[in-house]
Amino acid sequence: MIAPELRHALTDLGSVLVAYSGGVDSTYLAWAAREVLGSHARAATADSPSLPRAELDEALAVAGEAGFDVEIVRTSEFDNPDYVRNAADRCFWCKEALFDELFPLAERLGLGHVALGTVTDDLGDTRPGLESARRRGARQPLLEAGLCKDDVRTAAKHAGLRVWDKPQAACLSSRIPHGTPVTVDVLRRIEAAEDAVRAHGFRVVRVRHHGEAANVEVGPDEVPRLRQEPLRSHVVEAVAAMGYREVVIDPRGYRRGGARLPIVAS
Repeated sequence: MIAPELRHALTDLGSVLVAYSGGVDSTYLAWAAREVLGSHARAATADSPSLPRAELDEALAVAGEAGFDVEIVRTSEFDNPDYVRNAADRCFWCKEALFDELFPLAERLGLGHVALGTVTDDLGDTRPGLESARRRGARQPLLEAGLCKDDVRTAAKHAGLRVWDKPQAACLSSRIPHGTPVTVDVLRRIEAAEDAVRAHGFRVVRVRHHGEAANVEVGPDEVPRLRQEPLRSHVVEAVAAMGYREVVIDPRGYRRGGARLPIVAS
């Protein structure tokens, strides 16, 4: 199921390299590009310490099921002090590091454009990365076709893509408050803590890093289960085992908006 507007946008590109993260938007875009452009469409995934290993493995598995090949590029945002310092423009520098790899790769592959899976919903958020896309000339076919997140989920479901209902994800660096430097060691600790929570059957998981304290968020519909004993204690112990002196369960559950101020245990 490809909307006429999207088919037109992809046809207009002629050839494209899709920045593929494994989320529903980029998965559907990579699949649709392959359907419309055939071998003139490729996908590429950026591998860096901010990408959980489980996310990379799943992205590659989904691509295999969907029938499109994926190039893996190694990005070097951690070599850039502007990224590591973790100011409000961190995502801009992350996208710059991504495009530093994708545009040369597209040229080597003989592809005319680089594309992102931006949808109309993204325009309501503060997304410095979109400014990088604008400056670099990256195309956004889903946005050009006027598709929102629900449109893409519906289309992905009809296309048989199993990620059609996958919760939104963000890089591990988003768990660290702005102003706190991003380090690989901290990201590994966050990843291990989230894996430990996810092992208890939770689908949406964020562990917000605040030095020696961690705030644990799960999906709002999953909060009642998490607050039940002995599960709550098991989760707290599992996260504490990753080096956190204080672990607090956020009673509000996950909400978009990045790493917020820690909740004080009552």
